Amino acid sequence: MGMGLVAAAPKERQVESAPAFGPVTPGEWGAGAPSHRSETGEWAIDLRNVDKMYRGKVHALRGIEMRVKKGEVFGLLGPNGAGKSTLVKILMTVIAPTRAEGTMLGQPVGHKPTLARVGYLPEHHKFPEYLTGAQVVEFYAALAGVDRATRKKRTPELLELVGMKDWGNKKVGGYSKGMRQRVGIAQALGTNPDLVVLDEPTDGVDPVGRREIREMLTRIKEEGRTVFLNSHLLSELEMVCDRVAILVQGKVKSQGTIEELTVKRQVYEIEVAALGADGVEGLVAALEGKQAARMLAGRVEAAPLGSAAGVNIAKRVGIRGQLASGEEVEVDHGTVRIATVDAERIQPTLDALRGAAYVIKSVKANRPSLEDLFMEAVTDPETGKALGPGAKKEGGAK
Repeated sequence: MGMGLVAAAPKERQVESAPAFGPVTPGEWGAGAPSHRSETGEWAIDLRNVDKMYRGKVHALRGIEMRVKKGEVFGLLGPNGAGKSTLVKILMTVIAPTRAEGTMLGQPVGHKPTLARVGYLPEHHKFPEYLTGAQVVEFYAALAGVDRATRKKRTPELLELVGMKDWGNKKVGGYSKGMRQRVGIAQALGTNPDLVVLDEPTDGVDPVGRREIREMLTRIKEEGRTVFLNSHLLSELEMVCDRVAILVQGKVKSQGTIEELTVKRQVYEIEVAALGADGVEGLVAALEGKQAARMLAGRVEAAPLGSAAGVNIAKRVGIRGQLASGEEVEVDHGTVRIATVDAERIQPTLDALRGAAYVIKSVKANRPSLEDLFMEAVTDPETGKALGPGAKKEGGAK
C-alpha cells in the first residue's frame, strides 16, 4: 500500500492507504462542529475538545485544544503513545474521533473535500518499488486529479527541491530510507497544497539530509504554506518550528513559541575568571555590599536557577537570594545567575563585581531548551520520574 489521505475508516478500523486528495464524496463526521468555515481567520488548524476513546476504554486523546497559524511551521511532539499519530489520523479522516470540534483550512474537521488542499506524508509509508521517483510523484498527483501537463511540469521541479533530480528515473526499490523520505516530501507537495502534514520526515535521514530537509521546510513556508510537523528529534523541531505543542498522555501540556514557553525561566549567567581567597562568599559579599542583595543564609542544593521544573538533572550547591531590584539571583561557584531577560537589569551586578576587583570572563543569556521543556512535560511532579508511555485507561492509571 501507499500513503496519504484516505476516506474515513469505520469506527475502530485504521487504514494507511494511498492518497485520495481529489474530489471525494463528502462524509463529514465533523459536520456538526462549530462553524469557522470562512478562510479569513489566521488559523490553518483550530481544534477544540478533540477526544478519542478506543476499545478497551483507552482514552488516546483527552480534550485536545490546539491552534496552528497559517504560514507557520508548527511542531507536534510527545513521547511514544502520547496520541500524536491518533491526532494526525483524525485530521486526515483515517479514523473517526469520539468527539471533535474546530476547523482545518476553514472547514469543519473531517470535511473530506478539504483534503484536496492538504499534502500528507505518513510515518510508515510504502511506495510501489517498481515505480521510479518521478513516477511516484506523478502517480499520487494523478490520484489527486492534477492534470497531466501540470504533473509533467512540476515533477522535475519538486524532485530538484528535495535533492532527488538525478535519481528521478531510478526505481524506488533501489532507494535508501533517506531517499524515500525525500521523494515522500515531493509527493506531498504534488498538489500544490495549502497545508503540508509531515509525520517524522527526517526519520532515517543522515545529518546532511536533515539539514537539507530543514531548508526545504523553510522554503515551503516562504511560499506561504503551513507545515504541520510531527517528529521525535527535538533539536530538529527547535531549529525549524515557529511554534510547538507538547502532547502527553492525550493532553496538550503546553504550546507556543519557544520564547513564550521559556520566558519566565531565562537567566543571565555571569562567570568570573577566578574566585579569589574568599571563594563564593566573596562574590556574595560583593552583591550584598554593592547591590544590596538579600542572600539566603547557608547554601541550598537544587537544580540551577532557570532550569525546567521537576527535571531530574544534576543538582548544584549554591547560594540564592534576591537583588534589590527584585530579580532572583544565585551564586554557584564562580557563576552568578540572575533571573531576567533584560540585559539592562544585570548592569549594576557587573559594576558591583568589577568594583570588587573581579574579572568578568563571560556573560551569556540562557534559557531552557526544547528538550528541557519536553522532559518537564513528561515528568511526574510527584515522583520526579518520567510518565509511562501510552494513553490512560478509563478508571485506572496507565
